[in-house]
Amino acid sequence: MLVPIRRILTTNMKRFLRLVPAALLVVALAACTPREQTLVLLSTNDIHAKIQRFPALATAVAACRDTMPATVLLDAGDRWTGNAYVDLAPTPGMPVIALMNRLGYDAVTFGNHEFDHGQAFLGRLLDSMAFEVVCANVVSDTCTFPQVPPYVILERDGLRIGVVGAVTNYEGPGHPAGHTASFAGLEFPDPQQRAMECAAALRPEVDVLVLVSHMGHDRDIELLGRETRYDVVIGGHTHEEIDTMVNGTLLTQTGKNLQNVGVTTIRLRGRKVVGADFRLVSLDGYAPDTAYRAEVDRCYADERLNRPVGTFAAQADKTGLANWMAAAVARSARAEVGIYHVGGVRLDSIPAGGVGVARVYDLEPFGTEIAAMRMTPRQLERMIVTKYNEATREGHRLDMVATTPYEIVVDSADNAVGVRFPQLREGRSYRVALSDYIFKNYHGLEYADGMITGVKVADVLLDELEKNSPVEPDNMLRQHIVRDGTKPL
Repeated sequence: MLVPIRRILTTNMKRFLRLVPAALLVVALAACTPREQTLVLLSTNDIHAKIQRFPALATAVAACRDTMPATVLLDAGDRWTGNAYVDLAPTPGMPVIALMNRLGYDAVTFGNHEFDHGQAFLGRLLDSMAFEVVCANVVSDTCTFPQVPPYVILERDGLRIGVVGAVTNYEGPGHPAGHTASFAGLEFPDPQQRAMECAAALRPEVDVLVLVSHMGHDRDIELLGRETRYDVVIGGHTHEEIDTMVNGTLLTQTGKNLQNVGVTTIRLRGRKVVGADFRLVSLDGYAPDTAYRAEVDRCYADERLNRPVGTFAAQADKTGLANWMAAAVARSARAEVGIYHVGGVRLDSIPAGGVGVARVYDLEPFGTEIAAMRMTPRQLERMIVTKYNEATREGHRLDMVATTPYEIVVDSADNAVGVRFPQLREGRSYRVALSDYIFKNYHGLEYADGMITGVKVADVLLDELEKNSPVEPDNMLRQHIVRDGTKPL
């Protein structure tokens, strides 16, 4: 039977009218649903001049930028001190800066080792940095060090990213770890307080708020227990691999020596952060970029640093290196006791075999000089107890390796109450040699006839290698911590 065309039209029109509201609702909901966006933060920290890792880093960064346009590259400090080819370059530190400029870092903060050559030298280097340098808790009243901003606002794909910087002031005390003279004319207010003040001011202005911190993960955790405005903390200073949530904020750190790059993925909906996660990516899996490799090779073509000096008969671990350095400063100063602080031993080991000039300067990159004085066992005890009981990251640990054995006696609260020297006699004084860092910066020092000799530790080590190879490492630790006379802890 034929159906009238008018009935067909009427039926189809009714179906269409029933569908229109649903279709319009779908379109309307799609228009109202906030667009999802993804931001990637690539991060490094405590590079310590390991420019040989930059070719792989360059490949990794390029791969991320190819797939994620909204990418930001950040660094949390300590970019040099740890590689002679950087630290003894015609302009120390410049090889790292040149590579970072080429790679297109966006923002960084200071670490304590940025100040190793003094604030005036660092002030001059700031003009060479093509990236933003931010630090909320450094205040300059000297013309040699221009005041840096506390934060910067970056823009990516329509997003506004606030990046605040902060550096430790806990080890000085009152300034980052290092010689007090390196910080003349600068003040370092409480980094946590300044970070909180910047967060309060910046939070309404940005979509993502990031703290780039060189305080150490323990201090970052303290901060996040009080301050929750940050979305992410990119950390450094303690050389740990950190991936954790603290009070709703993602806390990260990549370790040290550019072994890894941090990849933080932040998801936003309607400019609101709805999720963040972190991956630690080893750079060992990336083929080195050839252009960056060529630039690094030019830095390493330094005949002065490539000269072979001597050999190690066996591998020296960190204790063995500290023992060697303590004994070398003692022999150089004709001292009865040699002491070296663990923080000044910058390599974890040296393998058996040939040792060149560069390796010695990697071990001792600071230009440290030998100090000599006369001290009694009671004065040595006071120095060691004072250092152990410090409320800093260097406290409550075995900090000084010596040519003479000793035991630090601690109570149940882990406070040092005394030191026993089985080979020293109370009532007489001994000639003691140690680093000028201890001499200038440690508290609780009492001595007679104290002076800095002007002899550099690195020169003494080079001389010993040339004259006494092969060196037989002594990897036995002769200093211990004991609790109330019990076994070593």
